[in-house]
Amino acid sequence: MSEKIRKSLDEWRAELTPEQYRVTREAGTERPFSGAYYRLEADGHYHCVCCGALLFRSGTKFDAGCGWPSFWEEAVPGATRRIVDTSHGMIRTEVRCASCDAHLGHVFPDGPEPSGERFCINSVALDFKAKSS
Repeated sequence: MSEKIRKSLDEWRAELTPEQYRVTREAGTERPFSGAYYRLEADGHYHCVCCGALLFRSGTKFDAGCGWPSFWEEAVPGATRRIVDTSHGMIRTEVRCASCDAHLGHVFPDGPEPSGERFCINSVALDFKAKSS
């Protein structure tokens, strides 16, 4: 992995929409079933909206019924990093972009095989790039 991307909060605020900033830089969450990529079935890749790092591939996306895009595997090992999240009276595993530390969502141990994991990711934290024909 290349060097970590570091910017001030003012720099991030200038580059992102208010909702992107709230979710990715302040660890917010978009409303369930509201994201642009929740029902998207196109073939392509999902990148970090903050830095462009490749995070997930459409072939690992599945409908978990949770209201957010769900993936059973990151695109490349180490694309994300995991942090213990004890907010909201729960113990969860937060997922952040390994390149720029953007909050993406959470990962749970109830996904399909082969990984058994469910990366539950905010659409607003992602940028989809369709696969070229």
